[in-house]
Amino acid sequence: MTTAVATTRFDRRLFAPMILGSILNPVNSSIIAVALVPISLAFGAPTSQTSWLVSGLYLATAIGQPLTGRLVDTFGPRRLFLAGAVLTGIAGLLGTLAPSLGVLIAARVVLGFGTCAGYPASMSLIRSEGRRTGVDRPAAILAVLSVATQTVAVIGPSLGGLLIGIGGWRATFALNLPLSIACLTLGAWALPRPAAGETRPAGRLDWAGIALFAATLVSLLLFLMDPHVADLWLLGITALAAAGFTARELRAADPFIDLRVFAGNVPLLATYARALCAATVSYAFLYGYTQWMEDGRGLDAQTTGLVLLPTFGIGVLVAALTGRRPEVRAKLLVGALAQVVVCGALLLLTGSSAVWLLVVVGAVLGLPQGLLNLANQNALYAQADPARTGASAGLLRTFYYLGAILSSSMSGLFFGRRADTAGLHALAVFMLVAAGLLLVLSVVDRSLSRVGAAQR
Repeated sequence: MTTAVATTRFDRRLFAPMILGSILNPVNSSIIAVALVPISLAFGAPTSQTSWLVSGLYLATAIGQPLTGRLVDTFGPRRLFLAGAVLTGIAGLLGTLAPSLGVLIAARVVLGFGTCAGYPASMSLIRSEGRRTGVDRPAAILAVLSVATQTVAVIGPSLGGLLIGIGGWRATFALNLPLSIACLTLGAWALPRPAAGETRPAGRLDWAGIALFAATLVSLLLFLMDPHVADLWLLGITALAAAGFTARELRAADPFIDLRVFAGNVPLLATYARALCAATVSYAFLYGYTQWMEDGRGLDAQTTGLVLLPTFGIGVLVAALTGRRPEVRAKLLVGALAQVVVCGALLLLTGSSAVWLLVVVGAVLGLPQGLLNLANQNALYAQADPARTGASAGLLRTFYYLGAILSSSMSGLFFGRRADTAGLHALAVFMLVAAGLLLVLSVVDRSLSRVGAAQR
Protein backbone atom coordinates (compact mmCIF):
# COMPACT_ATOMS: atom_id res chain seq x y z
CA MET A 1 0.00 0.00 0.00
CA THR A 2 2.76 2.43 0.89
CA THR A 3 4.61 1.72 -2.36
CA ALA A 4 1.47 2.27 -4.44
CA VAL A 5 0.80 5.64 -2.86
CA ALA A 6 4.38 6.80 -3.28
CA THR A 7 4.36 6.14 -7.03
CA THR A 8 1.35 8.38 -7.57
CA ARG A 9 2.89 11.43 -5.91
CA PHE A 10 5.23 13.98 -7.38
CA ASP A 11 8.77 13.36 -6.13
CA ARG A 12 9.17 16.21 -3.66
CA ARG A 13 12.96 15.92 -3.75
CA LEU A 14 12.77 17.57 -7.16
CA PHE A 15 11.23 20.79 -5.82
CA ALA A 16 14.46 22.29 -4.46
CA PRO A 17 16.65 21.85 -7.59
CA MET A 18 13.75 22.78 -9.89
CA ILE A 19 13.07 26.01 -8.04
CA LEU A 20 16.73 26.92 -7.55
CA GLY A 21 17.62 26.19 -11.17
CA SER A 22 14.66 28.16 -12.48
CA ILE A 23 15.43 31.27 -10.43
CA LEU A 24 19.05 31.61 -11.61
CA ASN A 25 18.06 33.51 -14.72
CA PRO A 26 15.41 35.83 -13.25
CA VAL A 27 17.57 36.77 -10.26
CA ASN A 28 20.46 37.70 -12.55
CA SER A 29 18.08 39.50 -14.89
CA SER A 30 16.66 41.79 -12.24
CA ILE A 31 19.48 42.18 -9.71
CA ILE A 32 21.57 44.10 -12.24
CA ALA A 33 18.92 46.85 -12.46
CA VAL A 34 20.17 48.74 -9.38
CA ALA A 35 23.83 47.98 -10.19
CA LEU A 36 23.89 49.72 -13.58
CA VAL A 37 24.47 53.20 -12.19
CA PRO A 38 27.25 52.13 -9.71
CA ILE A 39 28.95 50.13 -12.50
CA SER A 40 28.69 53.13 -14.82
CA LEU A 41 30.40 55.31 -12.20
CA ALA A 42 33.07 52.68 -11.47
CA PHE A 43 34.15 52.35 -15.10
CA GLY A 44 33.23 55.85 -16.31
CA ALA A 45 30.89 54.37 -18.92
CA PRO A 46 27.70 55.96 -20.32
CA THR A 47 24.27 54.29 -20.18
CA SER A 48 24.59 53.21 -23.82
CA GLN A 49 27.55 50.98 -22.84
CA THR A 50 26.31 49.61 -19.52
CA SER A 51 23.05 48.62 -21.24
CA TRP A 52 25.08 45.78 -22.79
CA LEU A 53 25.16 44.21 -19.34
CA VAL A 54 21.42 43.73 -19.77
CA SER A 55 21.36 43.02 -23.49
CA GLY A 56 24.35 40.65 -23.41
CA LEU A 57 22.65 38.31 -20.95
CA TYR A 58 19.40 38.40 -22.89
CA LEU A 59 21.12 37.85 -26.22
CA ALA A 60 22.80 34.72 -24.86
CA THR A 61 19.62 33.56 -23.14
CA ALA A 62 17.34 34.15 -26.13
CA ILE A 63 19.55 31.88 -28.22
CA GLY A 64 20.43 29.44 -25.47
CA GLN A 65 16.96 28.74 -24.08
CA PRO A 66 15.47 26.83 -27.05
CA LEU A 67 18.83 25.17 -27.71
CA THR A 68 19.10 24.01 -24.11
CA GLY A 69 15.46 22.96 -24.15
CA ARG A 70 16.11 20.82 -27.21
CA LEU A 71 19.14 19.28 -25.51
CA VAL A 72 17.00 18.59 -22.43
CA ASP A 73 14.50 16.77 -24.66
CA THR A 74 17.41 14.81 -26.18
CA PHE A 75 19.71 14.02 -23.23
CA GLY A 76 17.39 14.47 -20.27
CA PRO A 77 17.28 17.28 -17.69
CA ARG A 78 20.03 16.09 -15.32
CA ARG A 79 23.05 16.59 -17.58
CA LEU A 80 21.98 20.00 -18.84
CA PHE A 81 21.02 21.18 -15.34
CA LEU A 82 24.46 20.32 -13.94
CA ALA A 83 26.33 21.78 -16.92
CA GLY A 84 24.38 25.03 -16.58
CA ALA A 85 25.23 25.22 -12.87
CA VAL A 86 28.96 24.93 -13.66
CA LEU A 87 28.77 27.74 -16.24
CA THR A 88 26.87 29.91 -13.77
CA GLY A 89 29.63 29.53 -11.20
CA ILE A 90 32.33 30.36 -13.75
CA ALA A 91 30.42 33.49 -14.81
CA GLY A 92 29.95 34.56 -11.19
CA LEU A 93 33.69 34.29 -10.50
CA LEU A 94 34.56 36.11 -13.74
CA GLY A 95 32.18 38.97 -12.93
CA THR A 96 33.42 39.29 -9.35
CA LEU A 97 37.01 39.73 -10.51
CA ALA A 98 36.32 41.66 -13.75
CA PRO A 99 38.91 44.43 -14.32
CA SER A 100 36.96 46.18 -17.09
CA LEU A 101 33.46 46.68 -18.44
CA GLY A 102 34.25 44.44 -21.41
CA VAL A 103 35.12 41.50 -19.15
CA LEU A 104 32.00 42.21 -17.11
CA ILE A 105 29.84 42.04 -20.25
CA ALA A 106 31.54 38.75 -21.20
CA ALA A 107 30.67 37.40 -17.74
CA ARG A 108 27.02 38.32 -18.30
CA VAL A 109 27.03 36.50 -21.67
CA VAL A 110 28.42 33.34 -20.05
CA LEU A 111 25.86 33.79 -17.28
CA GLY A 112 23.09 33.94 -19.89
CA PHE A 113 24.09 30.57 -21.33
CA GLY A 114 24.68 29.06 -17.88
CA THR A 115 21.26 29.96 -16.52
CA CYS A 116 19.38 28.59 -19.55
CA ALA A 117 18.96 25.03 -18.37
CA GLY A 118 16.93 25.44 -15.17
CA TYR A 119 13.52 26.32 -16.60
CA PRO A 120 13.26 23.85 -19.53
CA ALA A 121 14.71 21.13 -17.29
CA SER A 122 12.02 21.85 -14.69
CA MET A 123 9.20 21.78 -17.26
CA SER A 124 10.56 18.50 -18.62
CA LEU A 125 10.68 17.03 -15.10
CA ILE A 126 7.08 18.07 -14.46
CA ARG A 127 6.01 16.35 -17.69
CA SER A 128 7.95 13.16 -16.90
CA GLU A 129 6.59 13.05 -13.36
CA GLY A 130 3.09 13.38 -14.80
CA ARG A 131 3.73 10.35 -16.99
CA ARG A 132 5.23 8.38 -14.09
CA THR A 133 2.43 9.11 -11.63
CA GLY A 134 -0.40 9.14 -14.15
CA VAL A 135 -1.61 12.44 -12.69
CA ASP A 136 -1.00 15.07 -15.36
CA ARG A 137 -2.67 17.98 -13.55
CA PRO A 138 0.24 20.23 -12.65
CA ALA A 139 -1.51 23.51 -11.81
CA ALA A 140 -0.26 23.52 -8.22
CA ILE A 141 3.30 22.55 -9.19
CA LEU A 142 3.41 25.13 -11.96
CA ALA A 143 2.17 27.69 -9.45
CA VAL A 144 5.04 26.88 -7.07
CA LEU A 145 7.51 27.32 -9.92
CA SER A 146 5.90 30.58 -11.02
CA VAL A 147 5.77 32.01 -7.49
CA ALA A 148 9.45 31.21 -7.01
CA THR A 149 10.60 32.79 -10.28
CA GLN A 150 8.34 35.81 -9.87
CA THR A 151 9.47 36.28 -6.28
CA VAL A 152 13.11 36.34 -7.23
CA ALA A 153 12.62 38.46 -10.36
CA VAL A 154 10.81 41.19 -8.44
CA ILE A 155 12.87 41.01 -5.26
CA GLY A 156 16.05 41.13 -7.33
CA PRO A 157 16.43 44.93 -7.23
CA SER A 158 15.85 44.97 -3.46
CA LEU A 159 18.36 42.16 -2.98
CA GLY A 160 20.75 43.97 -5.30
CA GLY A 161 20.45 47.17 -3.31
CA LEU A 162 21.21 45.25 -0.09
CA LEU A 163 24.23 43.51 -1.60
CA ILE A 164 25.58 46.76 -3.05
CA GLY A 165 25.26 48.39 0.36
CA ILE A 166 27.23 45.53 1.93
CA GLY A 167 29.90 44.73 -0.65
CA GLY A 168 29.52 46.99 -3.68
CA TRP A 169 28.23 46.06 -7.12
CA ARG A 170 30.64 43.10 -7.41
CA ALA A 171 28.59 41.34 -4.72
CA THR A 172 25.73 41.00 -7.24
CA PHE A 173 28.03 38.75 -9.32
CA ALA A 174 29.56 36.91 -6.35
CA LEU A 175 26.05 35.75 -5.39
CA ASN A 176 26.25 33.22 -8.23
CA LEU A 177 29.05 31.27 -6.55
CA PRO A 178 26.98 29.85 -3.66
CA LEU A 179 23.96 29.49 -5.96
CA SER A 180 26.02 27.41 -8.39
CA ILE A 181 27.34 25.16 -5.63
CA ALA A 182 23.82 24.65 -4.27
CA CYS A 183 22.50 23.74 -7.74
CA LEU A 184 25.30 21.23 -8.29
CA THR A 185 24.74 19.62 -4.90
CA LEU A 186 20.95 19.42 -5.13
CA GLY A 187 20.96 18.42 -8.80
CA ALA A 188 23.44 15.58 -8.28
CA TRP A 189 21.40 14.34 -5.31
CA ALA A 190 17.83 14.59 -6.61
CA LEU A 191 17.66 14.66 -10.40
CA PRO A 192 17.04 11.22 -11.97
CA ARG A 193 19.68 9.72 -14.22
CA PRO A 194 18.46 8.93 -17.75
CA ALA A 195 17.59 5.30 -18.27
CA ALA A 196 19.48 3.27 -20.86
CA GLY A 197 18.21 4.05 -24.33
CA GLU A 198 16.23 7.06 -23.14
CA THR A 199 18.33 9.64 -24.98
CA ARG A 200 19.17 10.01 -28.64
CA PRO A 201 22.73 10.25 -29.98
CA ALA A 202 24.22 13.71 -30.43
CA GLY A 203 24.61 13.11 -34.15
CA ARG A 204 20.83 13.36 -34.51
CA LEU A 205 20.83 17.00 -33.44
CA ASP A 206 20.07 19.48 -36.20
CA TRP A 207 23.29 21.49 -35.99
CA ALA A 208 22.64 23.34 -39.25
CA GLY A 209 19.22 24.42 -38.00
CA ILE A 210 20.71 25.51 -34.69
CA ALA A 211 23.35 27.63 -36.48
CA LEU A 212 20.77 29.30 -38.75
CA PHE A 213 18.47 29.95 -35.78
CA ALA A 214 21.34 31.57 -33.89
CA ALA A 215 22.27 33.71 -36.91
CA THR A 216 18.66 34.88 -37.23
CA LEU A 217 18.40 35.88 -33.58
CA VAL A 218 21.87 37.43 -33.28
CA SER A 219 21.40 39.71 -36.28
CA LEU A 220 17.89 40.71 -35.21
CA LEU A 221 18.84 41.37 -31.61
CA LEU A 222 21.97 43.32 -32.54
CA PHE A 223 19.76 45.64 -34.57
CA LEU A 224 17.16 45.96 -31.79
CA MET A 225 19.83 46.77 -29.23
CA ASP A 226 20.85 49.94 -31.08
CA PRO A 227 18.50 50.58 -34.03
CA HIS A 228 19.79 52.97 -36.71
CA VAL A 229 19.13 53.36 -40.42
CA ALA A 230 22.81 52.66 -41.09
CA ASP A 231 22.40 49.21 -39.51
CA LEU A 232 19.46 48.06 -41.63
CA TRP A 233 21.83 45.58 -43.28
CA LEU A 234 21.47 43.51 -40.10
CA LEU A 235 17.79 43.03 -40.89
CA GLY A 236 18.82 41.80 -44.35
CA ILE A 237 20.97 39.14 -42.67
CA THR A 238 18.03 38.31 -40.41
CA ALA A 239 15.76 37.77 -43.41
CA LEU A 240 18.29 35.57 -45.23
CA ALA A 241 19.08 33.50 -42.14
CA ALA A 242 15.36 33.11 -41.34
CA ALA A 243 14.65 31.94 -44.89
CA GLY A 244 17.50 29.44 -44.70
CA PHE A 245 16.33 28.26 -41.28
CA THR A 246 12.78 27.74 -42.55
CA ALA A 247 13.94 25.78 -45.59
CA ARG A 248 16.25 23.65 -43.47
CA GLU A 249 13.68 22.83 -40.77
CA LEU A 250 11.02 21.88 -43.29
CA ARG A 251 13.40 19.35 -44.89
CA ALA A 252 15.13 17.98 -41.78
CA ALA A 253 14.08 14.55 -40.56
CA ASP A 254 14.53 15.59 -36.92
CA PRO A 255 14.44 19.44 -36.93
CA PHE A 256 15.71 21.66 -34.13
CA ILE A 257 12.35 23.45 -34.11
CA ASP A 258 9.59 21.56 -35.91
CA LEU A 259 7.99 24.41 -37.86
CA ARG A 260 5.18 22.18 -39.09
CA VAL A 261 4.11 21.49 -35.52
CA PHE A 262 4.42 25.13 -34.45
CA ALA A 263 2.74 26.50 -37.57
CA GLY A 264 -0.24 24.24 -36.95
CA ASN A 265 -0.45 25.17 -33.28
CA VAL A 266 -1.98 28.65 -33.45
CA PRO A 267 -2.85 28.80 -29.71
CA LEU A 268 0.82 28.19 -28.81
CA LEU A 269 1.96 30.89 -31.24
CA ALA A 270 -0.52 33.29 -29.62
CA THR A 271 0.94 32.42 -26.21
CA TYR A 272 4.41 33.31 -27.48
CA ALA A 273 3.09 36.65 -28.80
CA ARG A 274 1.45 37.46 -25.45
CA ALA A 275 4.66 36.55 -23.63
CA LEU A 276 6.55 39.00 -25.85
CA CYS A 277 4.13 41.84 -25.10
CA ALA A 278 3.96 41.13 -21.36
CA ALA A 279 7.73 40.93 -21.04
CA THR A 280 8.23 44.14 -23.00
CA VAL A 281 6.14 46.08 -20.50
CA SER A 282 7.47 44.29 -17.43
CA TYR A 283 11.15 44.70 -18.26
CA ALA A 284 10.75 48.27 -19.52
CA PHE A 285 9.30 49.04 -16.09
CA LEU A 286 11.98 47.09 -14.25
CA TYR A 287 14.93 48.75 -15.96
CA GLY A 288 13.48 52.06 -17.15
CA TYR A 289 11.54 52.90 -13.98
CA THR A 290 14.41 51.77 -11.77
CA GLN A 291 16.98 53.90 -13.62
CA TRP A 292 14.61 56.89 -13.60
CA MET A 293 14.14 56.63 -9.84
CA GLU A 294 17.92 56.83 -9.40
CA ASP A 295 18.69 59.41 -12.12
CA GLY A 296 15.46 61.39 -12.60
CA ARG A 297 14.12 61.20 -9.05
CA GLY A 298 17.49 61.13 -7.26
CA LEU A 299 17.00 58.07 -5.03
CA ASP A 300 19.95 55.89 -4.04
CA ALA A 301 20.18 52.19 -4.95
CA GLN A 302 19.05 50.95 -1.54
CA THR A 303 15.98 53.21 -1.42
CA THR A 304 15.10 52.30 -5.00
CA GLY A 305 15.18 48.62 -4.08
CA LEU A 306 12.91 49.25 -1.09
CA VAL A 307 10.42 51.20 -3.22
CA LEU A 308 10.02 48.11 -5.42
CA LEU A 309 9.36 45.75 -2.48
CA PRO A 310 5.54 46.10 -2.76
CA THR A 311 5.81 44.92 -6.35
CA PHE A 312 7.42 41.76 -5.01
CA GLY A 313 4.91 41.29 -2.19
CA ILE A 314 1.78 41.74 -4.25
CA GLY A 315 3.15 39.67 -7.14
CA VAL A 316 3.87 36.72 -4.86
CA LEU A 317 0.52 37.05 -3.07
CA VAL A 318 -1.45 37.14 -6.32
CA ALA A 319 0.42 34.19 -7.79
CA ALA A 320 -0.06 32.17 -4.58
CA LEU A 321 -3.79 32.92 -4.39
CA THR A 322 -4.53 32.19 -8.04
CA GLY A 323 -1.88 29.58 -8.83
CA ARG A 324 -3.97 26.48 -8.17
CA ARG A 325 -6.61 27.62 -10.63
CA PRO A 326 -5.57 26.48 -14.14
CA GLU A 327 -7.83 28.94 -16.01
CA VAL A 328 -5.67 31.45 -17.86
CA ARG A 329 -7.95 33.80 -19.82
CA ALA A 330 -9.19 35.80 -16.82
CA LYS A 331 -5.63 36.11 -15.51
CA LEU A 332 -4.43 37.46 -18.85
CA LEU A 333 -7.28 39.98 -19.11
CA VAL A 334 -6.82 41.34 -15.59
CA GLY A 335 -3.04 41.39 -15.95
CA ALA A 336 -3.17 43.24 -19.27
CA LEU A 337 -5.57 45.85 -17.87
CA ALA A 338 -3.29 46.38 -14.87
CA GLN A 339 -0.33 46.94 -17.19
CA VAL A 340 -2.33 49.57 -19.07
CA VAL A 341 -3.05 51.34 -15.78
CA VAL A 342 0.62 51.29 -14.76
CA CYS A 343 1.72 52.71 -18.12
CA GLY A 344 -0.81 55.52 -17.76
CA ALA A 345 0.42 56.25 -14.24
CA LEU A 346 4.02 56.61 -15.45
CA LEU A 347 2.91 59.48 -17.67
CA LEU A 348 1.86 61.42 -14.55
CA LEU A 349 5.15 61.13 -12.65
CA THR A 350 7.67 63.98 -12.36
CA GLY A 351 11.07 64.46 -10.80
CA SER A 352 9.39 65.74 -7.63
CA SER A 353 6.74 63.01 -7.27
CA ALA A 354 6.29 61.81 -3.69
CA VAL A 355 7.96 58.53 -2.77
CA TRP A 356 4.62 57.09 -1.63
CA LEU A 357 3.28 57.59 -5.15
CA LEU A 358 6.25 55.70 -6.58
CA VAL A 359 5.47 52.87 -4.17
CA VAL A 360 1.82 52.78 -5.28
CA VAL A 361 2.79 52.58 -8.96
CA GLY A 362 5.10 49.67 -8.22
CA ALA A 363 2.42 47.98 -6.13
CA VAL A 364 -0.06 48.07 -9.02
CA LEU A 365 2.53 46.39 -11.23
CA GLY A 366 2.61 43.50 -8.76
CA LEU A 367 -0.82 42.38 -10.01
CA PRO A 368 0.25 41.59 -13.60
CA GLN A 369 3.60 40.30 -12.32
CA GLY A 370 1.72 37.66 -10.36
CA LEU A 371 -0.76 36.79 -13.13
CA LEU A 372 0.79 36.98 -16.59
CA ASN A 373 3.79 34.67 -16.39
CA LEU A 374 1.74 32.13 -14.49
CA ALA A 375 -1.02 32.24 -17.12
CA ASN A 376 1.37 31.92 -20.06
CA GLN A 377 3.23 29.06 -18.35
CA ASN A 378 -0.01 27.13 -17.79
CA ALA A 379 -1.11 27.80 -21.36
CA LEU A 380 2.19 26.51 -22.76
CA TYR A 381 2.02 23.31 -20.71
CA ALA A 382 -1.43 22.58 -22.11
CA GLN A 383 -0.65 23.60 -25.71
CA ALA A 384 2.87 22.21 -26.30
CA ASP A 385 3.70 18.87 -27.87
CA PRO A 386 4.60 16.62 -24.89
CA ALA A 387 7.65 15.25 -26.73
CA ARG A 388 9.03 18.78 -27.12
CA THR A 389 8.17 20.27 -23.74
CA GLY A 390 11.74 21.38 -23.08
CA ALA A 391 12.17 23.06 -26.46
CA SER A 392 8.73 24.71 -26.26
CA ALA A 393 9.44 26.00 -22.75
CA GLY A 394 12.83 27.29 -23.88
CA LEU A 395 11.24 29.09 -26.82
CA LEU A 396 8.74 30.72 -24.46
CA ARG A 397 11.66 32.17 -22.52
CA THR A 398 13.19 33.32 -25.82
CA PHE A 399 10.11 35.45 -26.45
CA TYR A 400 10.35 36.83 -22.93
CA TYR A 401 13.92 37.89 -23.59
CA LEU A 402 13.07 39.32 -26.98
CA GLY A 403 10.72 41.58 -25.04
CA ALA A 404 13.47 42.30 -22.51
CA ILE A 405 15.94 43.26 -25.23
CA LEU A 406 13.34 45.38 -27.02
CA SER A 407 12.55 47.20 -23.78
CA SER A 408 16.25 47.67 -23.04
CA SER A 409 16.77 49.10 -26.52
CA MET A 410 13.88 51.51 -26.10
CA SER A 411 15.17 52.56 -22.69
CA GLY A 412 18.53 53.41 -24.22
CA LEU A 413 16.83 55.24 -27.09
CA PHE A 414 14.55 57.36 -24.91
CA PHE A 415 16.99 58.00 -22.05
CA GLY A 416 20.28 58.59 -23.85
CA ARG A 417 22.97 59.52 -21.35
CA ARG A 418 20.56 60.16 -18.49
CA ALA A 419 17.26 58.62 -17.37
CA ASP A 420 15.24 61.84 -17.11
CA THR A 421 11.48 62.36 -16.77
CA ALA A 422 10.93 63.21 -20.44
CA GLY A 423 12.54 59.90 -21.38
CA LEU A 424 10.36 58.05 -18.87
CA HIS A 425 7.21 59.53 -20.42
CA ALA A 426 8.32 58.55 -23.93
CA LEU A 427 9.08 55.03 -22.69
CA ALA A 428 5.63 54.89 -21.04
CA VAL A 429 3.92 55.57 -24.38
CA PHE A 430 5.85 52.70 -25.96
CA MET A 431 4.88 50.45 -23.03
CA LEU A 432 1.24 51.47 -23.39
CA VAL A 433 1.21 50.24 -26.99
CA ALA A 434 2.61 46.84 -25.94
CA ALA A 435 0.13 46.53 -23.05
CA GLY A 436 -2.75 47.40 -25.36
CA LEU A 437 -1.67 44.72 -27.83
CA LEU A 438 -1.50 42.18 -25.01
CA LEU A 439 -5.04 43.07 -24.02
CA VAL A 440 -6.30 42.65 -27.60
CA LEU A 441 -4.55 39.27 -28.00
CA SER A 442 -6.13 38.08 -24.74
CA VAL A 443 -9.63 39.25 -25.70
CA VAL A 444 -9.75 37.70 -29.18
CA ASP A 445 -8.23 34.29 -28.32
CA ARG A 446 -11.21 32.11 -27.49
CA SER A 447 -9.07 28.97 -27.25
CA LEU A 448 -7.86 30.13 -23.84
CA SER A 449 -11.17 29.17 -22.24
CA ARG A 450 -10.42 25.52 -23.01
CA VAL A 451 -6.96 25.49 -21.40
CA GLY A 452 -8.22 25.45 -17.82
CA ALA A 453 -10.81 22.79 -18.55
CA ALA A 454 -8.15 20.55 -20.10
CA GLN A 455 -6.02 20.67 -16.93
CA ARG A 456 -8.74 20.00 -14.38
